[in-house]
Amino acid sequence: MTANNNVPKVKLLIDGKFVDSKTDQWTDVINPATQEVLAKVPMATPEEMDAAVDAAKRAFKTWRRTPIGARARIFLRYQHLIREHMSELAAILTAEQGKTLPDAEGDVFRGLEVVEHAANIGSLQLGEIANNVAGGVDTYTLQQPLGVCAGITPFNFPAMIPLWMFPMAIATGNTFVLKPSEQDPMVTMRLVELAVEAGIPAGVLNVVHGGKDVVNAICDHEDIKAVSFVGSTPVGTHVYRRATQTGKRAQCMMGAKNHAIVMPDANKEQTLNAIAGSAFGAAGQRCMALSVVVLVGESAEWIPDLVERAKTLKVSAGHEKGTDVGPLISRAALNRVNNFIEQGATEGANLELDGRSPKVEGYDKGNFVGPTIFSGVKTDMSIYREEIFGPVLCIMNADSMDEAIEIINANPNGNGTAVFTRSGAAARHFQEEIDVGQVGINVPIPVPVPLFSFTGSRGSKLGDLGPYGKQVIQFYTQTKTVTARWFDEDEIGAGVNTTISLR
Repeated sequence: MTANNNVPKVKLLIDGKFVDSKTDQWTDVINPATQEVLAKVPMATPEEMDAAVDAAKRAFKTWRRTPIGARARIFLRYQHLIREHMSELAAILTAEQGKTLPDAEGDVFRGLEVVEHAANIGSLQLGEIANNVAGGVDTYTLQQPLGVCAGITPFNFPAMIPLWMFPMAIATGNTFVLKPSEQDPMVTMRLVELAVEAGIPAGVLNVVHGGKDVVNAICDHEDIKAVSFVGSTPVGTHVYRRATQTGKRAQCMMGAKNHAIVMPDANKEQTLNAIAGSAFGAAGQRCMALSVVVLVGESAEWIPDLVERAKTLKVSAGHEKGTDVGPLISRAALNRVNNFIEQGATEGANLELDGRSPKVEGYDKGNFVGPTIFSGVKTDMSIYREEIFGPVLCIMNADSMDEAIEIINANPNGNGTAVFTRSGAAARHFQEEIDVGQVGINVPIPVPVPLFSFTGSRGSKLGDLGPYGKQVIQFYTQTKTVTARWFDEDEIGAGVNTTISLR
């Protein structure tokens, strides 16, 4: 579509300058609670994509040699600016994405934690040394940057996920091309503006917008060395295959179907609150959302209590005080979730709570679905097999923990899982036997802090290194091993056929 000049246009960032795209293809950024058009986002042209990569390639020549302390100080300033603008960032995020204001602040804050981690790059990017591995010989390693890296981010965490990506890539000495979600790029661009204000030099961080064509261009570009992706499984699989076929490193965090086991001895009130918050918060639009609960034994009697707890949650626009569940990102997402609810009922699951078409005063055009609960769910039902990405909770039953573990391990995804119990022995058995990358014990959304790495597994992840923590240092650097020997002036070196003595 052609851009409407009465609506703000989202800019590109190329070589340190925020510029208007020359494209004739634009997409609306829509407030999901009101359908108001907030801005127009460009589908960048191939020339703009090449310009962004060229700027990053040129900047890499000097940025890679920037002292590590100078890089760290930029991120110290950056985290301070983010804290100063927290309320502003949350308000932008809520308007374009729909999250409640507290959830939006949490989105920014979890990204801020990674920025703080990037400021510690001096101790994270250390190599290793072995003194005297042979007579007068030392061996040591250097963790050196790759070059131009790129990131493709999703709509559901437009602050957190970009902050997972470019700060760590840039702190390690790389330059970066970022492609935010075209559905809600405004808060990402405000974070980028603050990053430039913090002192990131021209060309070190660049931003392009677009859809499939830009994604493919990132995967194909010969000067991009590594690609980080967070989003749906179909797109992530496509990105991983296309990027690795052209010799790039790739890490793709993808879809999920996260389960929790509830044991009969669990603390009832704490467990019900945890389930309600993790299943219905952010309108269920989290890759770590709790979407399946397996009730073991007598805990099956808690279903009516869970339904009543879910009924107390307020559905409204994210900026309204007291809102628990905001709108879905788009009309397409709304229709998709409603269709899944219809399918679940048709396939024989018990619709304990139907959240379709809630009455939200003052927001009759919003993309709202209230908390929805199915019981009696079976593994062959579409609501179990597919990632719904909405406030829909599936309840299953098992006679024992081992039976529940078998259900979870048979699912192809492995992003996150949890158990609710007061038994240390049961919790330890669970953590040992479960085949899922991130495990919570009485913690419904077990996303680790940046001191550790995000470790989703199996069908939820392609690539063997996570997007932050210690693993991301390995992802964004290559190891150079140096073996060195220095001779005294009168010392004679080894002969042609002599190797270094290991004695």
